[in-house]
Amino acid sequence: MFDSQLFTWLHLLVGWLLQPVTLGLFGLLTLAVWDCGVAVGERCGGLARWQRLPLAEIERRARKRLERADLIARIGPMLGLMGTLIPLGPGLAALGEGNVQILSVAMRVAFDTTVFGLLAGMIGFGLGRLRRRWYDELLDRREAAEAGEQADEPALAL
Repeated sequence: MFDSQLFTWLHLLVGWLLQPVTLGLFGLLTLAVWDCGVAVGERCGGLARWQRLPLAEIERRARKRLERADLIARIGPMLGLMGTLIPLGPGLAALGEGNVQILSVAMRVAFDTTVFGLLAGMIGFGLGRLRRRWYDELLDRREAAEAGEQADEPALAL
């Protein structure tokens, strides 16, 4: 039943995915660390400079950075799960043949990719939550300042 050519090709294709998934995890984790640096810069003065920008520009920048954090938070665990499942097939097949060495390498790769994916997801989730709070506070201050400026304007006499 599982000896058909289709399953052989399926196994080969899935096996080829391990390296791109692992490279994707490294890239995503690099992006997450880089985004942490951007967030530190925002918190240490970048957001204060944003106050001078038009409201639409603030919202555009905030949306872009929140989307990036959300992408990291969602894609990281997905890639980690793929990196977990891909080596388990050959590892379990090796166990069936009595080769525990291949199984141990497969398990190590599986657990390492899981940890990398979860770490990237945690960083992305944390950044997203912090940034949402920072941007909401910035927009609230900005709207309050604009409302105060409008209240200070003299009323036109009719």
